[in-house]
Order: sequence, then structure tokens, then C-alpha cells
Amino acid sequence: MRLDDLQERLRDAGARPFHGRRVLRAWTQGLSLESGSPAAEGHFPRQLLEALPSFAGDLQGIARIRSEHAAADGSARWLLELADGRTIESVLLPRGGLCVSTQVGCAVGCGFCMTGVGGLERHLGSAEIVAQVALARLRRPVKKVVFMGMGEPAHNLDNVLEAIDWLGTEGGIGHKNLVFSTVGDRRVFERLPAGRVRPALALSLHSTFAPLREKLMPRAPRIDPAELVAEGERYARATRYPIQYQWTLLEGVNDGDDELEAIARLLAGKYAVMNLIAWNAVPGLAFRRPSRERAMEMVRTLLGRGILAKLRDSAGQDVEAGCGQLRSRAIRLQPA
Repeated sequence: MRLDDLQERLRDAGARPFHGRRVLRAWTQGLSLESGSPAAEGHFPRQLLEALPSFAGDLQGIARIRSEHAAADGSARWLLELADGRTIESVLLPRGGLCVSTQVGCAVGCGFCMTGVGGLERHLGSAEIVAQVALARLRRPVKKVVFMGMGEPAHNLDNVLEAIDWLGTEGGIGHKNLVFSTVGDRRVFERLPAGRVRPALALSLHSTFAPLREKLMPRAPRIDPAELVAEGERYARATRYPIQYQWTLLEGVNDGDDELEAIARLLAGKYAVMNLIAWNAVPGLAFRRPSRERAMEMVRTLLGRGILAKLRDSAGQDVEAGCGQLRSRAIRLQPA
């Protein structure tokens, strides 16, 4: 379901364009559309007022919480059920952040990610993406949205950019607080600069060596890491937002001194931050997370070479809430 579908339904109910924007803006911001609420009051046509209760119920049905898993770090991972019965995940992050999904599953096939192992079922419509924000705002303020959940946003570019445009205008979220995360796709560098809302960009690097990167992400576009960084740098200079390079730390795979040396050369002088993220362990996958001491040593080494680097915690580790884990458990528990 797309935002255009919702706007068409509102038009059929007698809404003019500004009425429709007002209704959907209230929904996006987590405001009630019940009769007598501030969002439902005002100069609405009678036909629209009569249709609002049913429409509000349909909005609630776009995505519902199937299960919630709170973690000690203040995050909470949700397993959400869509109208067609399929499931996705969203994560409430500390300090007003929200991680949203853009697809049911993912086609990139990252070997360290449970979502990638499970494959792709379908794209999310722009309304299904925004619904995750609307649902989260019923619980707590949302000031930042990162498109880092299930799915590869570049594979669902039209719907993701439509959601970003809406959230950055009617949704009241600052453009630099909308973070588009991708493994790298040339279409991203063509489309994102052309939008009226230009989000911050996060690029999943994971290795500076092309053969290893291809092994870790077997169905990602074949872009050499140096070219990917060059494209990212152009976007960073155009938007004045630093590129956030994402690096999932895998012990004995991409945590060696050779990678550190290559990162330092590749990012020298670049408008960028390197986010090192210890792998959120997934039972059954043949990877290990390095020790915190090694991760901190890597950060210190990069900082000493003039590269802005940070060690990020993967949210929800104590509840085994890595990307795709909740959904995979739910699927296994479903009766045949």
C-alpha cells in the first residue's frame, strides 16, 4: 500500500488535497483521528468526517504489533504484522530513534544477517514504511528514522523515496535525521541528490577488499570499495552530511590490521565517519563477534590515523534481536 492509495481513498471520501494532507499528517505524527480529537476537528466536509472512523481503523491495520521485545539498553524490537499477514521488524532506539524495514525479507544475501539468509518476499509500499513511524509515535517521540531494518532500500527505491519525502515534509523529521542505508547502488547516487528531501547516507562497507566484500554480500552490486567511497564523498559534499560507513565486525574475517590500514588510506581526508558495529550473534551462522577490547583497539587505531571512528552497539543483543531473528523465530513456530 502506497501513500497515493491513502490519498485517493480520502479524495473518494470528499477530501480536498489539503484535507487529505492534514489527515495523513496527523496519522504520521501519532495523533488520534477519533471524533472530537483536535486532528478530526475543523473544516472537514461532512462526508469526510463520517468516513474518518473507518479510515482510521484501516490505518491501524496497515501494521500491527505482533510481539514486542524490550532490551536493557532502552531499545525495543517489534515484530509487526502487515495487512496481508506477512511480518517485518522495527526497532525503537534510545534517544528518539526508529529503525524501519523497507522490504519483507532481503535479496542481498549477506551471510551474517538472518534477513539475508531468508531471502526476499516482497517490497513494502510507502504507506507501510510510514506506518512504522506512526505506530512508534504512539509510544514515544520519534526524531530520527534510519532505513536500516529488513530489506535493501535501493531495491525499493520509489517507495522508500516517497516515504522519505513525506517524513521530511509532513512528518516533521529533519532531513539529516532521515538515514538511507544501502550496500551501494549507482541508482542511489543518481536519485537521492535530485529529491527535495535529501537524506543522510549510510553505506555498508564491511570490507575494503572487493573479493571479501563480494563474499560477505554475494548479491550486492559489484562496485569496488574505492568507487563506492568516491560516490559517497560526492554526495557528502553536496548535502554537507558526512557519510556513515557501516562495518559489522566479524572476528577473524574483517577485524585485521590489513583492513585497518586500508580503511585509513581509503577514508583519508573524506567527510565521513566509520561506525564499527560488533556482530549481533545469530545461532547457526558461522561467525563470531570480536572482543570489545579488540573493537576498541580498532577505533583507537583509526582515530590515531585521523579517521573519525565510533564503536556502535547493536541494539537488543540481550534479547537476540538481530535483524531478522524475531521474524525467523516466528516463522519456525507457525504451524505447518
